[in-house]
Amino acid sequence: MNDRLPHEKGFHVSWDQIHRDARALAWRLDGKGPDNGAWKAVVGITRGGLVPAMIVSRELDIRVVDTISVISYAHQDRGDAAVTKSPQADLMGDGTGILIVDDLVDSGKTLELVRSLYPNAHFATVYAKPSGKPMVDTYITEVSQDTWIFFPWDMALQYVQPFRGQD
Repeated sequence: MNDRLPHEKGFHVSWDQIHRDARALAWRLDGKGPDNGAWKAVVGITRGGLVPAMIVSRELDIRVVDTISVISYAHQDRGDAAVTKSPQADLMGDGTGILIVDDLVDSGKTLELVRSLYPNAHFATVYAKPSGKPMVDTYITEVSQDTWIFFPWDMALQYVQPFRGQD
């Protein structure tokens, strides 16, 4: 019998790990843009996509960086995705040449919404779950659907009880 809560099947990502994985994403995307391999801009999906978008933009020397704010979670509860801030319209067009970056694709609802707005953009995430994989063009690591990813910006160092026993 498994008496752990669903969020206890966790994948804990350190700052070093997200940096390494975002660099790996940049390497995978290098030379894949439509303009002789180059990308016009990087758009990070806030808030989780900001860190990997910054790392990808640095690694690929992309100086035009914008954001799209999409709300789909309240703590660990998923709701309907809604755009609360859009990137520059004259930059985006239909998304051609734009690299849209997020930390994770889970259900795919966020990327589905953003893809409906920018159908020709290239969607890249650091981590992908099976339900959302069809919405992403490039990713680095797949995790199971029932895994909760704990990102470094969501954590603090503290004592954790062992799975079995008291200590």
